[in-house]
Amino acid sequence: MSNEATGAQIARPSGADAGSLGYLALGLTLLAYGLLSTGILSGTGAKDAATLAHLVGGLTLFIAGLWQFRSGEGFTGTAFTSLGAFWAVWSGAGGAGKNATGLFLLLWTLLALTLAAAGWNSGLFSRAVYGLLALSLALSAIGVFAGSGGLGKFAGWVAAVSGLVAWYSATAALTNSGWGRAVLPVR
Repeated sequence: MSNEATGAQIARPSGADAGSLGYLALGLTLLAYGLLSTGILSGTGAKDAATLAHLVGGLTLFIAGLWQFRSGEGFTGTAFTSLGAFWAVWSGAGGAGKNATGLFLLLWTLLALTLAAAGWNSGLFSRAVYGLLALSLALSAIGVFAGSGGLGKFAGWVAAVSGLVAWYSATAALTNSGWGRAVLPVR
């Protein structure tokens, strides 16, 4: 996570850091994807989040990642650009078969595990966002391979919780930066 998200430099101006933008985009996309995957809204599914996943998750995350690379933030640059690519591909892969979809999700689980391990020292929020994302992707992959809609719904709930954590982290970073002090807890 960026320094702002961890609370390390609360008074630092947020203009040069796209970390909050990236975590907001990731959080909102995961929330939409996760909640739509659970089936709690009648007649909806994960495919209904495709446009949001493509524009917010894909494009916005990718741009935020490039911005992070430019400002010297290799971890969030890698996380946001790679996850932006994930959402862009996911939103356009509606016709993929069961095995291809399962393999795709399983391979991206490896990326999420890499991000969880690489961001372990960045704080609780980073561990939670990427750890829960890895768990959600793994459960989704297993659910696809097994043909288990119930496991897919549970994976959706895990994705939604990951999204909430990412959204809160970005909200706390922006709020604390704007107020110049810790208004929302970050630890």
